[in-house]
Amino acid sequence: MKAVMRPPLLLLCFGLLTVVLAGAQALTGSALSPADLLASVTGTADATTAAVFTDLRLPRVAVGLLAGACLGVAGCLLQATLRNPLASPEVTGVGSGAVLGAVVATVLGGPASDPVALVLLAVAGGTAGGGVLWLVAARAGGDAVRTTVLGVLVSAVLAGITLVLLTAKPQLAGSMTRWLVGSLSGRTWEHWTALWPVALAAAAAAVVISPVVDLLRVDDDHALALGVHLPVWRPVVLAVAVLATAAAVASVGALVFVGLLAPHLARTIAGGDHRLAVPVAGLAGAATVALADTLAQAAGTLLPAVDGQRPGVPAGAVTALLGAVVMIRIAQRRSAAVAVTTGGGPT
Repeated sequence: MKAVMRPPLLLLCFGLLTVVLAGAQALTGSALSPADLLASVTGTADATTAAVFTDLRLPRVAVGLLAGACLGVAGCLLQATLRNPLASPEVTGVGSGAVLGAVVATVLGGPASDPVALVLLAVAGGTAGGGVLWLVAARAGGDAVRTTVLGVLVSAVLAGITLVLLTAKPQLAGSMTRWLVGSLSGRTWEHWTALWPVALAAAAAAVVISPVVDLLRVDDDHALALGVHLPVWRPVVLAVAVLATAAAVASVGALVFVGLLAPHLARTIAGGDHRLAVPVAGLAGAATVALADTLAQAAGTLLPAVDGQRPGVPAGAVTALLGAVVMIRIAQRRSAAVAVTTGGGPT
């Protein structure tokens, strides 16, 4: 029998891993040494080092960890509720809606320099994108498979509208790259202030509804037999996923595939009980973003300088590469499982 780690120990191990990756993220691509980092944490650093750590490195790490946790939790809820291992925030219309909200605000001359206002507008766009998906899915029957397919279509339409707006104002393309790809560059404490209340509410709600998610992931008949009112609880779970996704995307842009990677890692280690899988998915999402940003900053130091400055590699580019590999692997495993179930096999 496979040994299962006790939940408190499992969460502690994941927490320590996340802290280690966050430390690597804070050091990579900066002038801080491990000794400087330790001195900053203990309050013994000089004024310049302390300012670099507190005002530049720490908000980048903190916002990235919290956004990654939101995406991990959202992906865990979506995969269970839609019963699709390939489901992620990218296929719900929420991520594309949040990006569209930020772009619309900037194109119309909105408060692009105000992180809090921009985050709130992006959250509104993400919520609207998720709402469009629910309305369309409800008219189409509302089952899990149709919702997944329609989510891809809604996301594609919203992404197309975003590109049209950027084409109309090409001078904004550079500043909007972060929203389209996903990056932690330039994150400040204002972004943290706008993110943490929404993230806290979404995380608390996800933990509370996790027992219902366990029932929804099996099938509708099973859930109905146990008294779950599907027209109420499925939208509630999706609403929590929408809230978490919109908050994350509004803060760091479209960090694709974090919501795909983290839930699979969480279920592999923690099992199918979502009372444990949900918090582990949050930690896994945070660790994934920390790792991706560390690799992105390390890759940026290897690029040749242009006009005296090195071009930065966005963390979203790294998560896209990692996610593509994992998605292909998941699809291959699922195809093999279907072949075995139907009596087929490799030719």
